[in-house]
Amino acid sequence: MTHSYSSALATLGEFGLISRISAAVFTHGSVITGIGDDAAVTTISKGMQLLTSTDMLLEDVHFRRSWHDPYRLGRKSLAVSISDIAAMGSLPRWALLSLAIPSDLSLDFIDDFMRGFLAMASENQVVLIGGDTCSSRSALVVSVTVMGEQYTDRIVRRSGAVPGDDIWVTGTLGDAALGLKLLESGETVSNELLTGLLDPEPRVPVALLLAEAGLATAMIDVSDGILADYGHIAEQSGVGGSIHIDNLPLSASFKQYTAGFSVIPYQLVLSGGEDYELCFTAHSTNREKIVDCAKKCGIDVTRIGIVTSCSGVAAVHRDGSSYIVQTDGFNHFK
Repeated sequence: MTHSYSSALATLGEFGLISRISAAVFTHGSVITGIGDDAAVTTISKGMQLLTSTDMLLEDVHFRRSWHDPYRLGRKSLAVSISDIAAMGSLPRWALLSLAIPSDLSLDFIDDFMRGFLAMASENQVVLIGGDTCSSRSALVVSVTVMGEQYTDRIVRRSGAVPGDDIWVTGTLGDAALGLKLLESGETVSNELLTGLLDPEPRVPVALLLAEAGLATAMIDVSDGILADYGHIAEQSGVGGSIHIDNLPLSASFKQYTAGFSVIPYQLVLSGGEDYELCFTAHSTNREKIVDCAKKCGIDVTRIGIVTSCSGVAAVHRDGSSYIVQTDGFNHFK
């Protein structure tokens, strides 16, 4: 089987495409050698350590081109990796981007994708310093590596939660999962729900403030659902947790759409995933300081539970009764 690319992309070629991308990339003083050599050369700030995170987005697994316009797909491709760096209270600095490009992908699509990718990079002062391109015999594959830095004593891991800590979350939960469910069923989706799914915002500013002030004892970003992701904190910290579902923060759009339901679909909120908010734990004595940090960043934070000494994570109602969870969260291999 032959695979022919558009005449514009075929004429441009791999190295022409790389040059086209690099021409739009901004830089800063930490980059000694960027795109164009065999490897990038960067400098790390004095006293800081390097953090690295990689994410892969595969067409028809993580996204569908019929739903994700190229600009917002570019933004999201970088945002999800920036979110991992933010979840460790660290500053994102550099990115690597690799694309496996199918034959039906136009040069216009790639241009719009890169506009979105580089817009997200600019908003977070991240420099694209390299990557790779190749042809794909099937779907579009996007692989992004983001590197960041932070002072050793400010890096926030998953392993620091202790019994009695509060469990917090930034923003709202469930919009992306509800938006996806509506798209899959062919229903109309509000702009707010679509934005939650297609264009998430990594919570870098509040993560940095929490780390600088030493307020978060453990932290993770919410990609697979709050229940599963807090479960990773619990496992790494050797603790349990009780999540109060009546306290879960819901957006106005989520509430409006589900207003007529006899039962709120908490399953979407607990296990839907793709929220890319921050879930973190903190000592109960720091509640006012945490709210103040969030206000400085213009976002809301909500206490949704408590860290317990017994193993396991439970979802409970305000009256203490258990909420039966159908699935803990997204898992690629189930």
